[in-house]
Amino acid sequence: MSESSGELAAQFLGPPAPTHPEPAGPGPDDPVAASKAEEGTGSSAGSRRPRQRRPRIGDTRPAPPPAVPPTPVPAVGRVGATLPVAPPAVAGAGEAPVVQPETPAAKTGRSRRRSGRERRGRPVGRYLMCVHVRPHVTQVAVLEGRILVEHYVSRASDDATQIDGNIYRGRVQNVLPGMEAAFVDIGTPKNAVLYRGDVRYDPDDIETASSATLRIEQMLKPGQLIVCQVTKNPIGAKGARLTQEVSLPGRFVVMVPNSSAFGISKRLDDTERRRLRRIVDDTRPNGHGLIVRTAAEGASREELVGDVERLTAQWEAIEAEANRATAPGLLYREPDLAVRIVREEFNRDYRGVVIDDLDLFNQVSGYVEQVNPELSDRVEYYDPMAENLPVFERFHVHEQLHKALDRKVWLPSGGSIIIERTEALTVIDVNTGKNVGTSNLEETVYRNNLEAAEEVARQLRLRDIGGIIVVDFIDMEVRQNREKVAAALRAALARDKTRTQVFDISELGLVEMTRKRVSEGLVESLSGVCAVCGGRGIVLDESLL
Repeated sequence: MSESSGELAAQFLGPPAPTHPEPAGPGPDDPVAASKAEEGTGSSAGSRRPRQRRPRIGDTRPAPPPAVPPTPVPAVGRVGATLPVAPPAVAGAGEAPVVQPETPAAKTGRSRRRSGRERRGRPVGRYLMCVHVRPHVTQVAVLEGRILVEHYVSRASDDATQIDGNIYRGRVQNVLPGMEAAFVDIGTPKNAVLYRGDVRYDPDDIETASSATLRIEQMLKPGQLIVCQVTKNPIGAKGARLTQEVSLPGRFVVMVPNSSAFGISKRLDDTERRRLRRIVDDTRPNGHGLIVRTAAEGASREELVGDVERLTAQWEAIEAEANRATAPGLLYREPDLAVRIVREEFNRDYRGVVIDDLDLFNQVSGYVEQVNPELSDRVEYYDPMAENLPVFERFHVHEQLHKALDRKVWLPSGGSIIIERTEALTVIDVNTGKNVGTSNLEETVYRNNLEAAEEVARQLRLRDIGGIIVVDFIDMEVRQNREKVAAALRAALARDKTRTQVFDISELGLVEMTRKRVSEGLVESLSGVCAVCGGRGIVLDESLL
C-alpha cells in the first residue's frame, strides 16, 4: 500500500491498535500517581522493553506485575508471608468496566475506616503490638512506629495480684465507720477494701430519712455476702479496691447490670453519636445500663446487637453462679492479658499484632475473627525458630526495655531527665546536659523543655507511673514559653488512655500532676527488693553502729 493510501485508511479507520495494551494513566484524583507519570518510565532509546520502574517511598499505587508470576509459598502464619495477588484488569476500549462483587463488609454497612488502611497489600497503622510468651510469664509491648510506648507483664502466679476486672462473691469482714470503708474477704490472701462511695444498696431495705445522711454501717453488716468487682490491683501492703457497680466490657459497649447508666464516648463526632444513639435505644436490655465505646465507630446494628446479647448472657451466668455460692470466691475472671489488651486497644490504628506462641495466637485470632473480622488478617504468628530471632529482638523491644529501667533518659538535643520514685510521689528533673544551644539561654532552655515535655509523657506511659508527679522544668523567664511547654505536655499526655490531671507551671518551674495508679509499674514488675539493702539503695556499716 502506498503512503497516501495508508494515510487515507488511518483517517477513516483510526490509528492501529498497539501490540501491548498500555496501562491506564493516572486519574485526576491521584496527584501522586500523576507526578510519577510525569517523570517517565526511564526506558532507554532503542530498547525493545521499557525498564521497570522501582517503587518509591510514599507511592501508594500497586507495584507492576512481574513478568513471571512467583510460585506461591505455603508460609501460613509467618510474619510478612503474603500470597501473590493478580494485577487488576484494565478495561479495553469499548468494553464495559469490570464490576467487583460486593464484599461482606459493604453488605453489613461496616465503614471502611474500621477495616484500616493498606499499602501494597500490607496493613498501615500507627501502632504495633508484640506478644512474647514464656512458660511462666507473658509480656506485651506496644510500639508507636518503632518506639516502645507501653509494656505489660502477666505472670502465672498473678491470681492474687493481677485481678483487676474480676468479679467476686465477697463476705464483709468488718465495717470501719471512721474510715467510711469496709474490708471484704474475696478469697485472696489480703482482704479488699470497699469505700462508701462504691457501695450499692436497695433503699427499701434501709430505714433512713435521706440517702445523703446514710452511713456505711447502715448499708453493710459484718458477715453479709455481696457481689463486687475489683477496680484496682493490690499494691504493696494495700489490698485490692472494690466496687459494687459491676461493669462488663465488650468490644463495642460496656454493660452495667442493674443500672440506668447510659453514655456514648465523647471522642466520636456528633453524627456518629446520633447514629449509635438510635441503635442503642432499640437494643438496650431492660434493667441494665450501656456505655458505647470509641471502638463502636462504624459498627453495624448487627454487631452492636450481638455484643449486647453476649454480655447479657454473660451476666446471667454470673448472677446464677452468685446465687448458688455460699462462700467467698471468684465468679468471673478476666481473659488472658493479651486477649484483654486486644479487646481494649486493637483497632484500625494498629498495623498488626505479632504473637510468638501458637496456642495464644489461635485464641487471639479466634476472638478477633468473632468480634472484628475486618482486622483478623492483622493478627500474625511469629515463629522464633524459623526466624532465628526472638520477637522482642526482631522489633528492638529488648534494648528499649533496658533503657526504660534507667534513672537517666537522654533527650535528642543532648539534654536529659532524671526520674526518681518515692513512696509519696515521683520527681522528674530536667537538665540541659550537653545541650548548649546556638542563640541565647532562654531559647536553649525553651527548646530543651519542649523535648523534655514529650519525653516525660512517654516515660510516664511506658513505666506506668501513677500517683502524684512533680516535674522540675528548667526556669524560663518568658511567660509565653512556660505556657507553650505546659500545652505541649498536655498534648503529649492526650495519647495516654490513663486519666491524668496537669496544673500550670509555677514560678519555680514546677509542674504538679496526678496520674491514675493502675498497676505497680514497669520497674517493680521486672524487679524485686534487694536482699542486702532492703530496697534502700545503701548498705550500712554495722561496725560503726
